[in-house]
Amino acid sequence: MNEIEVARALDGRVTIRVGDLTRQAVDAVVNAANSSLMGGGGVDGAIHRAGGPEILAACRAIRASRYPEGLPTGEAVITTAGLMPARYVIHTVGPIYGRHGGAEARLLASCYEKSLALAVEHGLATIAFPAISTGAYGYPFADAAQVVSRTLQRVLSADEAIGEVRLVFTGEPQAVCFIDAADLARD
Repeated sequence: MNEIEVARALDGRVTIRVGDLTRQAVDAVVNAANSSLMGGGGVDGAIHRAGGPEILAACRAIRASRYPEGLPTGEAVITTAGLMPARYVIHTVGPIYGRHGGAEARLLASCYEKSLALAVEHGLATIAFPAISTGAYGYPFADAAQVVSRTLQRVLSADEAIGEVRLVFTGEPQAVCFIDAADLARD
């Protein structure tokens, strides 16, 4: 798949792209993980396949030491990126739409906030996100775009450490829908 940049926002600090998340040459890519951290379908499976066994080994260590019951929704952890061009993978568990008693927006925002906080904590300046929770977890895409845009505006205006946030979509219709639904100041 050829990568294309669709738009820039927030003074160029956010880029909206169509491409393959696992091929992003950034400091960290974000994995829309399931709570087990052991891989799965969609983005989670693609990251584990592309990164190789080092990611799974790191996730097993996290489960053994910090989250024996699994990573809670809205939380984030960081591991190696293994064989991918990124340096790290930040794993976060998005909400399953309709299963969190109305707290879905808060939990989705937390995925982005905690992922960005981990990036800053580790001195990382570039981070690429998928559309967390909008696939198998059923979060309505336009609603997710509004949550994500508000969260990015708030976090990036408060912290200059992150130089670029890439929102990487699998298709142009997804990217355009995000742009139409988001309330980002486009460049």
